[in-house]
This record gives sequence, C-alpha cells and structure tokens, in this order.
Amino acid sequence: MNTHAALTGIENGPKLPASLPAPRNGRKAPLPFHFTHHGMEDEGGQRQAELFYLQKQIQSQTPMVIVLADGEHVEGCIEWYDRRTLKVRGRDKVLIYKSAIKYMYKLGENGL
Repeated sequence: MNTHAALTGIENGPKLPASLPAPRNGRKAPLPFHFTHHGMEDEGGQRQAELFYLQKQIQSQTPMVIVLADGEHVEGCIEWYDRRTLKVRGRDKVLIYKSAIKYMYKLGENGL
C-alpha cells in the first residue's frame, strides 16, 4: 500500500501487527491502541473507549506515532477526529482514515 492510499483510505481495513518491536530500554512494551473496524463501531463500550482515548490525547496534546497499514509512521499531535478520520498535526497537517491505521502509541514509549 502506498502512502497516498494510506492517507486517503483507498484500501480496506488495517491488518493488525503480528508482533510489536521490543523496547530498547528493557521496560515492558506498552500496548498500542487499535481502532474499531467497520461494523464494530456500533459496539457501545469499545466505541466509548476509543472516543475517551482520542479526547484525552487531544486535550493533553500528546505527541503520537501512528503506524499505517503499509508500515509508514506518522508523528504528530491529534487535532480532531470523527467517525472515520483523524487530523494529525506534525511536520504537515494530514487527514488519515482510521481504516489505514495499523496501531498508534505515544511518542517516547516503546523505547523510542
């Protein structure tokens, strides 16, 4: 999947990682955040957890690393979200379809 396809959401849902990279500092690796898939978004509890997590990251302006389905990493702060997209402010402002996101984590975690 090329970057354009990931940012425009041309391809269908994300493929979850087989394993996460091990942290370099010997700490236990944090669990990355995964988005709900299409069709699962109506499940109240999981949807509410996603909304709470995103709102918390927006309010605290937490620098995030967003790993796309093609392996590309996007770094920046989440500015806003809706049901299907995130707007991320980093080097550039980008709009990312949630279906193109493999997982995300806070910058500085995972030994980075």
